[in-house]
Amino acid sequence: MRSKKSDNSYEWIWNFLPFKLFLIAIYLGLNISLNMLNKWTLSMYGFRFPIFMSLAHMAFTFVALAPLMATTSYRELHVTTIRKQWIGLIGIGTFFAVNVGFNNVSLLAISLSLNQVIRASIPVVTAVGSIFIEGKNPSRREFASLLVLVFGVCIAVYEGSGTHASLNGIVLCLLGTVSNGLMMSSIGRLMSEKLDVLRLAFYTAPITCIVLIPFYWKMEADQFVGYQTHHGAEYAGLLLIGCVNALAYNIVHSLVIKITSSVTTTVLGEMKIVLILVLSAMMLGEARIWTLKMLIGCTTAILGFCMYSHCRLAAGAQPWQPVIKGVPELAPSLSDSARSSLLAPKASRS
Repeated sequence: MRSKKSDNSYEWIWNFLPFKLFLIAIYLGLNISLNMLNKWTLSMYGFRFPIFMSLAHMAFTFVALAPLMATTSYRELHVTTIRKQWIGLIGIGTFFAVNVGFNNVSLLAISLSLNQVIRASIPVVTAVGSIFIEGKNPSRREFASLLVLVFGVCIAVYEGSGTHASLNGIVLCLLGTVSNGLMMSSIGRLMSEKLDVLRLAFYTAPITCIVLIPFYWKMEADQFVGYQTHHGAEYAGLLLIGCVNALAYNIVHSLVIKITSSVTTTVLGEMKIVLILVLSAMMLGEARIWTLKMLIGCTTAILGFCMYSHCRLAAGAQPWQPVIKGVPELAPSLSDSARSSLLAPKASRS
């Protein structure tokens, strides 16, 4: 009874427009800053260890959320949830490890702009996965918008694949995008219990780390030891900022889910793409890659992404909310059943 009264007493805050606008601004800022900080750290600063950086983000998230998850309201749910959901949690953690690992590695070779345009094609993978996993076919309008999206991405990718290094980066980014899309398509099947974003991040972070550790050991461990010998721990502060940024994004994102409608999240997803492209050109020096073909490809891809988002919205489907933030997403759409498996509040005690 007390918790219900407390929730009601704070209800006005969630409906207070200036608070909503403030929270949305923080949400956009953290999303964009995490994308740009990851790219700047890996490429311009010279800390070329994307898998280690991904491990640090996930480990920090787990440790930082542990005190919250140790409180009574959460603690009593852990055993039951893990016992029922362990297969789904392992599946999501593995998908996310592939997603975040390949995505961050790709930032070594391609621009953030191209990375974001490729990742805007996540709805295509999700739609294909939904056909085979959920048996749901896209409508004619959705299919047309996906064709526009694919056409734009293909133009941008073709124009951006001028070197062997960038071609490798494109392939890795595509693999990460496919993993993310498959996770979204199958999450409704994998998860039978409704979890909030923070609990899902807490449960899957250790699994993601376990999957990534062998790749770090094989691909980065020796070079990382050499880097630390020559540079010391001067990178630690920058890495910590990224970890705090990722955690703060998770927390703010969980609040934004509570206060925004499907229309708002759709518009936010579209705003993030445009803002990241503009800011990466201005602040990361990526304006030089913006050839006419690249501009046409990016504009076409964004148009297709917006068309698909609004088609899903008009059909009554809720846009997808990102799961865990080591890699901020662009809010591609997903079916209601998959979204509802993540967005319900944690179970209350009887």
